[in-house]
Amino acid sequence: MFILQESPIDVAQARNMYRDPADGALVIFEGTVRADQTHDRAVSGLLYIAEAPAVLAEGEKIIKEATTGFLIHDAVCIQRTGQLKTTETAVWIGVWAPHRDEAFKACRYIIEEVKKRLLIWKKEFYTDGSKSWIHGKPAA
Repeated sequence: MFILQESPIDVAQARNMYRDPADGALVIFEGTVRADQTHDRAVSGLLYIAEAPAVLAEGEKIIKEATTGFLIHDAVCIQRTGQLKTTETAVWIGVWAPHRDEAFKACRYIIEEVKKRLLIWKKEFYTDGSKSWIHGKPAA
């Protein structure tokens, strides 16, 4: 399942989206907005803009590829859009599997493909008041 949402990600709820007693592994990746330096400027927040229909369709393809390409039972990816502050969760991925190795591999596959393939633009806002598009710039 791939979810695109503006509201904050409820990680406790996401963790419980799928349960199977046959699964011995749940691997989670949680990407957060960091306040680290980018281009020698401290980040105060991000804006994510997504081409929703295309992102949802491609996101579902990525999840399907993971569930058919790895020995896992289920996978969920939740991607935030809109304005996010530092420390907020921008993307959450959960992969449920009988064993950890396949769960780790599938989780890495999902995040790498999401970063490569989805039409999501990111704008950074800096503590000095400036801002910059990091991953392209959406059409007006």
